[in-house]
Amino acid sequence: MSETILATDHGTWVEVTLNRPERLNSFTDEMHLALRATLEGAWDNGARAILLTGAGRGFCAGQDLGDVDPAQAAEPVDLSDTIRTYYAPLIRLLRDMDMPVVCAVNGVAAGAGANIALACDIVLAGQSAKFIQSFVNVGLVPDAGGTWALTRLLGEARAKALAMTGAPVTAAQAADWGMIWQALPDDELMDAARGLTAQLANGPTVGLGLTKAAIQAASTNPLEAQLELEAECQKQCGYSADYAEGVSAFLNKRKPNYQGR
Repeated sequence: MSETILATDHGTWVEVTLNRPERLNSFTDEMHLALRATLEGAWDNGARAILLTGAGRGFCAGQDLGDVDPAQAAEPVDLSDTIRTYYAPLIRLLRDMDMPVVCAVNGVAAGAGANIALACDIVLAGQSAKFIQSFVNVGLVPDAGGTWALTRLLGEARAKALAMTGAPVTAAQAADWGMIWQALPDDELMDAARGLTAQLANGPTVGLGLTKAAIQAASTNPLEAQLELEAECQKQCGYSADYAEGVSAFLNKRKPNYQGR
C-alpha cells in the first residue's frame, strides 16, 4: 500500500489519513488509487464508519499541479481524463458507501480538497480551517462535485460568488452557512471527530446507511417518490436485527448493542 494514505483500524471503524504533508496532501494519481483501495477495502471488510482527515498542517490542497503542468507537456493537457479517471469515482464512492463518512478538516481545504470534504456525510473543521474554491486562480471550473455540492448546500448566489472569486470560507462561517456540521477549536477537532465516528460505527448502521441514501435522493425526488423511498427504507430497517435490538433495549431500559445487521 502507498505511504501517501494511512489507515488505522479501530475495529468497527477506520481512520483514513491523507499523507503527503510536505505538499499539503495534494493528490497524485498514486494517492488517488491508494485512497480508493483503502476505502473500498474498509467497506468490503465490514467497517461501519470511516473518518477521513489529513496529515500535517492542512487537510488537502487539491490536485498536485506539478502533475498537470502545461509547460511540461508536448500538447494541451486533457483535464477531463483526470476528472473521469480519479475524482469522479472517488466522489461517487464516498456518496455510495452505505456507512457514515466523517471528515475532520484540519487546516486548509482547497480546490478538489474542499470538495472531497464536502462529499463526506458529516464534516467537522478546526477553527483555523479554510475552504477555498481555488480553481479560479488557475483558470478552471470547480470539480470533484464542487458545483453540485456548493449549489445544494449554499444556493446559487453563494456558490457562484465563491467559485468566481476564490474567497476563503472560514470554519465558523462554513458552519454558520450550513456548509459543514461543526467548527471546533483546533485542539479538540480530532478527539471530537474520533468520538463521533465511533458513536456512528457502534450505532444502528443499517438504518444509518439507508438514511444517508434517502437524504441524498431527496434533492431530486418529487415528494411522492421520496415518500415511497422512505417506505422501502423503513421496510428494510424493520427486517434488520438492529431494529429488533433497538426496540428490545428501549422496552427493557438498557443500552442497545447494535451489530450493523
